[in-house]
Amino acid sequence: MPSDKPAQKDAYEMILEAIDVGIYKPGDRLVESELADRFGVSRTPVREALQRLETQSLLARDGRSLIVASLDHNQLAELYVVRSELEGLAARLAARHAAVEEVQVLQNMIDADRKLVEDPAALARANRRFHRQIHLASHNRYLVQQLDLVYRSMALMATTSLAAEGRGAAALNEHQVIVDAIRGHKEQEAYDALKAHISSAFVQRLTQDSAANTSP
Repeated sequence: MPSDKPAQKDAYEMILEAIDVGIYKPGDRLVESELADRFGVSRTPVREALQRLETQSLLARDGRSLIVASLDHNQLAELYVVRSELEGLAARLAARHAAVEEVQVLQNMIDADRKLVEDPAALARANRRFHRQIHLASHNRYLVQQLDLVYRSMALMATTSLAAEGRGAAALNEHQVIVDAIRGHKEQEAYDALKAHISSAFVQRLTQDSAANTSP
């Protein structure tokens, strides 16, 4: 006989989402009791979730406390190398396999996102949805799983490159080039366009980090 009890909330997913949307940022301390109160769960699943997140290097030890981890320069560079190759492959496969309806959804996203260029936080969320749609359009579940792991680590970036002056509009123009290649079933062009897009984002992020580290 099926139970009428609601499914147990997944503390791991809730904490991960809170990091992803910026409720908890790199360097923020995570307290077991506070998390349990915030998410309305017992401390046991929170403790297990924190242990899991620490194992995945999304949390780090600061004395006896757990804090949201941050990425150093080398980790950031390594992450972008992997992201570039995997996302390029996703675009290539999307150009081969995407249904007409999937391409239309991507186009609709670009059209809607142009209204968000003055709101970097909202545009960053829309950007993740756009890239996720390309991942799904690749029709390769194993690639999608690996990209999910990459994007999980990207949640450790404290700022978005889309906040830079002019970057939002430029990124959307780059998205259009990617979608045009996917629509035309031009696999190599889609691959190259996606990799160029990631490269531009990486350059912008390095520029932001350099300015932040040299400011008085």
